[in-house]
Amino acid sequence: MSAEEAVSRPTLIEKVPQLEEKPNVAATSGVKSFLSGGFGGICLVAAGHPLDLIKVRLQTSNAYTGIVDCFKKTLARDGIRGLYRGMSTPLIGVTPIFATCFWGYDMGKKLQIWALGLDPNAKLSMNQILFAGGFSAIPATLLMTPTERIKCLLQIQGEAGGVQKYKGPIDAAVGIFKEGGMRSLFRGTGATLLRDIPGSVAYFGAYEYAKAALSDNSNPDTLSPVAVLVAGGLAGMANWAVAIPPDVLKSRLQTAPEGTYKGVMDVFTHLMRTEGPSALFRGLGPAMLRAFPANAACFLGVEASLKVMNSAW
Repeated sequence: MSAEEAVSRPTLIEKVPQLEEKPNVAATSGVKSFLSGGFGGICLVAAGHPLDLIKVRLQTSNAYTGIVDCFKKTLARDGIRGLYRGMSTPLIGVTPIFATCFWGYDMGKKLQIWALGLDPNAKLSMNQILFAGGFSAIPATLLMTPTERIKCLLQIQGEAGGVQKYKGPIDAAVGIFKEGGMRSLFRGTGATLLRDIPGSVAYFGAYEYAKAALSDNSNPDTLSPVAVLVAGGLAGMANWAVAIPPDVLKSRLQTAPEGTYKGVMDVFTHLMRTEGPSALFRGLGPAMLRAFPANAACFLGVEASLKVMNSAW
């Protein structure tokens, strides 16, 4: 998922250095899920923004031959600071976005427990975990879409000698609103859902599967920090393996001038006609390179913050 990606998402592990895992249900309070999700999102942005910028530029421009070429040209033109262009927007938005994702995941679990009359202390099945993962993307999209719209526009500014239209995220938000109103700020909502619902299903499924595989068979209720990092990194890669085609469509739609496309299907039709199916996978390399360290940092941040909160109350 973007502020991406897509933006990313929880599990409930209680202690570090041996991260003690509670039953696979929505046992964590909504407040803790919200706060830990926000902290995890900050960790993700800090670790992964430069590669996210490379991904967006590859998706929206034909001026680069690949990851290395884009990286070199960005450095030559803008220096190290250029790799962090547009970072303020996801940093500002990431706390409520990821907090909402984690809260939504928790609510997805609780909804099933209530609807199916399950024992609150029973473990949920993998299908139920996948449902909760997909559900988490729905409330988060309301915050994700305008944030990603602003971030993507800031990331592509100055390419090929173009002018820098916006001074920063606030200026961009005001400018977008003046040009097209609230509808323009939320351009790409459908594309964001198209990316994040299946992406979140893959994300949580991969994380829970990896978590179970990496746990100690003699003591399955514990996970080491290294296991959390590995499981989180693999989950991020699984997410982008599914989410990259709709992410390309979203990036094209959100960065195009007003009136260029009627919607995500129009972007898809134009892309197939002019560039072919391979264009749907542009940016996959940097997305995968970013996915492992960024999501590993995210999950470790979530679990560390949960540990602090659990020891406090």
